[in-house]
Amino acid sequence: MPKKVDRQERRTRIADALMRVAAQQGLEAVSLRHVAAAAGVSAGMVQHYFRTKDEMMAFAMSVVRDRSQARISDAVAALGEHPTPRQVLRAMITALLPLDEASRDDGRVALAFLAYTAVRPQAAAALREDNSELVAFVAGLLPGPHADDAAAGLLALMEGLGVHLLGGQYTPRRALRALDHHLDLLFAAPT
Repeated sequence: MPKKVDRQERRTRIADALMRVAAQQGLEAVSLRHVAAAAGVSAGMVQHYFRTKDEMMAFAMSVVRDRSQARISDAVAALGEHPTPRQVLRAMITALLPLDEASRDDGRVALAFLAYTAVRPQAAAALREDNSELVAFVAGLLPGPHADDAAAGLLALMEGLGVHLLGGQYTPRRALRALDHHLDLLFAAPT
């Protein structure tokens, strides 16, 4: 009897290999051959599950997105039953920042994917939709009449902090101080 293959598990294994290659060597090193070697499978198997590099990259980003959402859910759940909007935003952004090895690997892949989509706009469609949803969610937690603009600014700050953390220009402590300062400004009581 033929062995039953878990297609999702194999795709995830290949995506994990892609993420390791991208995190360790940069996106330029991502090729079917390199990913196959990192996954311990043949290049033909990689091509069986992903016809193009764009498909492989999109799936890897979906894995990063799922991991990020799990970190966010855990961080928000740890706040208890009635967290304030500021607490929710801090927990969410802290969960997304590359503050430990696992989130740094995901952050490197996300950054590489952003660079990849800068020259391949067709590969960025899902990213645009995710970004719009995230801005709307964050805006719903922020006070004031210009919450959409404030949300876009807060998320841009998060991305910038992430880049500086990945590059080693900021320590986690420095990045969290900057985040807290910005959240204090956004949630300051009107005078």
